[in-house]
Amino acid sequence: MARKTKEDALATRELILDAAERVFHQRGVSRTSLQEIAKDAGLTRGAIYWHFENKGELFHAMMERVTLPMMARMTEITPEDEANPLDKIRRNTASALQQIAHDPQVRRVFEIATQKVEYVDELQSMRERHITGRNECIDDMHRLMQLARDKGHMRREMDVRHATLGLFALIGGLKFNWLLDPQGFDLELVGMATLDAYLAGLRAPSAA
Repeated sequence: MARKTKEDALATRELILDAAERVFHQRGVSRTSLQEIAKDAGLTRGAIYWHFENKGELFHAMMERVTLPMMARMTEITPEDEANPLDKIRRNTASALQQIAHDPQVRRVFEIATQKVEYVDELQSMRERHITGRNECIDDMHRLMQLARDKGHMRREMDVRHATLGLFALIGGLKFNWLLDPQGFDLELVGMATLDAYLAGLRAPSAA
C-alpha cells in the first residue's frame, strides 16, 4: 500500500506540472494563480501545496523537469570529448537546437522561460536561480573551451572567458529570436551554420 501511495503521489506531481505548463503558457506566469492550475489539473489547491510551497517552487520544478535531463547529457564528458572539446560543444548545441525545434514540451517550457515570466512577487527568488543556472552552463562551456585552448585547438591569442561568453550569447540569441518567431528562420540550419562560423574563428590554423 505504501508503494502505491508513493506512486500515486508521483503521478499527482506530474499532473500538476503538466497543468502548470499549460496554464503558464496560456496566461503567463505572473497572471496565473495556483487555483487556476489546480482547476486545470482537476485537483484542489491544497493538493498543489502538498507538493509545492508556492508558485515559484512549482515554476522551478516545471523548468527542471525539462532542463535537468538536457544538462546531464551536455555535462557528461567522455574521453572522446576530452580529445575534441570543440566538437563536444558543437554536438551539445546541435542537440539543444534539435530538441527546441522538434520537442513540443521543450519548446513550450523555453517559451515560458523567455517570454512569459516576470521576476516579481513570489517569483523574485527565481531570478537568482536563473542566474545560477546560467552561470553553471557558462562554466561548463568554459571548461571545454579552456581544454581546447590547452590542447592547441584554439588560437593562443583568444581570451577563453570572452570567447565563452560570446558563444553563450550567440546560442541564447538564436534560441530567443526563433522562439519569438519560429517562421522567421530554420533554427537548426541557421543555428549550426552560425555556430560553425564562430568556431572557425576560434580554431588554431593547425586545428582548422
